[in-house]
Amino acid sequence: MDKIVLLGAPVEAGNHQRGCLMGPDAYRSAGLPENLAALGLNLRDLGNAEPLTVVDARSPIGKPFELQKVAGWTRSLFAHARTLAQGDALPVYLGGDHSMSLGTVSGHAAAAQEAGRPLFVLWLDAHADFNTFETSETGHLHGMPLAYACGLPGFEPLLGESLVATVDPGRVCILGLRSVDRSEGRLLRDAGVEAHDMRAIDEAGVERLLEPFLERVATEGGYLHVSLDVDFLDPVIAPGVGTTVPGGATFREAHLVMEMLHDSGLVSSLDLAELNPFLDERGRTARLMSDLTASLFGRRVLDRPTRSY
Repeated sequence: MDKIVLLGAPVEAGNHQRGCLMGPDAYRSAGLPENLAALGLNLRDLGNAEPLTVVDARSPIGKPFELQKVAGWTRSLFAHARTLAQGDALPVYLGGDHSMSLGTVSGHAAAAQEAGRPLFVLWLDAHADFNTFETSETGHLHGMPLAYACGLPGFEPLLGESLVATVDPGRVCILGLRSVDRSEGRLLRDAGVEAHDMRAIDEAGVERLLEPFLERVATEGGYLHVSLDVDFLDPVIAPGVGTTVPGGATFREAHLVMEMLHDSGLVSSLDLAELNPFLDERGRTARLMSDLTASLFGRRVLDRPTRSY
């Protein structure tokens, strides 16, 4: 697809760590729009989304943090994503903590159902984000979007109603895991989610894990939503995130994932989640995430510029 639309999602209500609201503008300052335009893509920046005002979000289970605020973002981003998915441009959502995906993934699931096609999700993350209000130890909603999208119970307060469509957990692949809560792990196994930790990447390599999943997407004629969390990457190369876990994907492993996604031609939407410029070092994480996005859209290894600082 040669048309791209950017939408900022300056969400930071999904956890206690402040700074993610600066994420969308950090991507713009790091040159993401210019990187994509240089590839000959037709680019349109819609600016930043705004949350809806929500006063009816209540949960009898657990203590989800800032539920009303996150519900406002969820309903707003759900509507945006559902509409953008029906257009002729590929949406890239600039986050924002990972609670943004409560709205983006559910919106794309609704649009996929209306189009009569399955939605697959590739979750690039150190965490499974498969907690519920009941199982979460922190109440942070950035740790719940995948469970929500897959239709686990108890999330009705977010949209104010049941989900229009859910993602089949069997069509989800998580890559890069290295921090999963015990109860969350049980939910993953029971749901049948394909989940690969960093040991699997060490032993098998990125290509052997990702290629079969992409073949399934192609065989079933599905849409593919990719959700890239900064903490998928090793914090040595990407310090600008509030949820660092040692031992993440290397520079080349991450770029290989993006290059394979480009070669597949299957990606239909993209989240860039959890960038926290307040914790970054001279913008290095924002620049790396922007470079990875360019790789997904076709920039080759030999096209990469050499930078001096």
